[in-house]
Amino acid sequence: MAPSYDKTIATAASLAASLMLVRSLANELLPSEVRDALSSALASLRSRMTWQHTIVIKETEGWCRNCVYDAVEAYLATRINANLNMQRLRVSSAGASEKMVVGMEAGEEMPDVYQGAEFKWCMVTREVKGDSDSVGDGAHEVRSYEVSFHKRHKEKALKEYLPFIVAAAKAIEDQERSLDIYMNEHGNEWSSIVLQHPSTFHTLAMDMKQKRAIVDDLDRFTKRKDYYRRIGKAWKRGYLLYGPPGTGKSSLIAAIANHLRFDIYDLELTGVDSNSDLRRLLVGMTNRSILVVEDIDCTIELKQREEDDEEHSKSNSAAKKKAEDKVTLSGLLNFVDGLWSTSGEERIIIFTTNYKERLDPALLRPGRMDMHIHMGYCTMEAFRILANNYHSVDYHATYPDIEELIEEVSVTPAEVAEVLMRNDDTDVALHDLVELLKLKKKDATDDIKIEGTHVDGKKDSDEIKTGSVQVEEKKDDEEVVVKNVFIENRSG
Repeated sequence: MAPSYDKTIATAASLAASLMLVRSLANELLPSEVRDALSSALASLRSRMTWQHTIVIKETEGWCRNCVYDAVEAYLATRINANLNMQRLRVSSAGASEKMVVGMEAGEEMPDVYQGAEFKWCMVTREVKGDSDSVGDGAHEVRSYEVSFHKRHKEKALKEYLPFIVAAAKAIEDQERSLDIYMNEHGNEWSSIVLQHPSTFHTLAMDMKQKRAIVDDLDRFTKRKDYYRRIGKAWKRGYLLYGPPGTGKSSLIAAIANHLRFDIYDLELTGVDSNSDLRRLLVGMTNRSILVVEDIDCTIELKQREEDDEEHSKSNSAAKKKAEDKVTLSGLLNFVDGLWSTSGEERIIIFTTNYKERLDPALLRPGRMDMHIHMGYCTMEAFRILANNYHSVDYHATYPDIEELIEEVSVTPAEVAEVLMRNDDTDVALHDLVELLKLKKKDATDDIKIEGTHVDGKKDSDEIKTGSVQVEEKKDDEEVVVKNVFIENRSG
């Protein structure tokens, strides 16, 4: 054994010496171009002989943070729960946030499968020494993600897998980020606070058919970027919410924001001094946002351009200058569907009013408010949603009485919700609601009797006296229609 072992060692040493001699002779005798060609050929040969390729994604590139690194980190955090074999995990929480973020620890590996192709992720850290002139030792840690895969999946990794991860990370960010609500102050500046309104389409007290129509319209809008570009229209959508106070207009706006994950810009027109300030505010909005103008019929006097021109011609120059500085209807409409409407993308514009009939026809014409959504009085379907929200009940002995009364009286969802919130005892709360509906029915009957006795006009002989009583009738679509009932009375 010993002579054979010694012979093997001697042969290996001789081979190594021969290789060193050949390398030395090659460096001395062969031109640099030939040496580079040989080196490249050897590298190519090694590449052909191995099946594994690797893509390195560093945390930073130069002075800039690598957005792909952040996308990979967010995506892998959603995949870790499916890979419980990992022995070391990294857990963190940003600021006062209660949500914990779980990530990979350095040296751990995690497999992933995309369209049948297998990918293996690994987090790598290395220490980099700083310059000698820097304060302290200047050393810092460089982190990167490395993904390895079979060489036949290289094109899939670059053109499909990584773009898929970036898109998935963006969707995750949109769903998890906190929403903001902005208000205008100091003329043309926005200030924001975190939007914490919990309203969703699931909890919204609205008929399911109407609710589904709104959700379908919103989802279709967000998917039609190419369509809007192809037809040459700004990527925006307008909604007019109208109906009596307390019917859930603000809750619907919050539900839309939570559904789309859009920020809200609550525009107070009385705080805007001029059309130019209005344009600065509107241009300062971000994409994927909702512009809200509440009670548009009474927040500010918006006049048509023809009316403004007529008034300007009758006033002196000082009055003209003052009138020109005010916010006008044309200034607002220029942002809704004029040239300024293209200053942003994927925006929702919502106007609310308690009295649709008071609005200028220019606001209602086709192409400006795409959907007119009537927020009516409480229906039985809306009541069931409220009862489930506040008391987690699907049925109660009082439901037949409530259903009969709701069909006869006008009560807003806000009034119903107020009664349901007064008492934690379901029986007491629902019986209180029955009493409220009975009282409303009695008051409505008394009002009709009292108003029906009034007859306007002079008591001349043979003259018809006509009185007018407003009666509210509920139609199938729950919209309240006001009719005039005429009472004829002939004297003499």
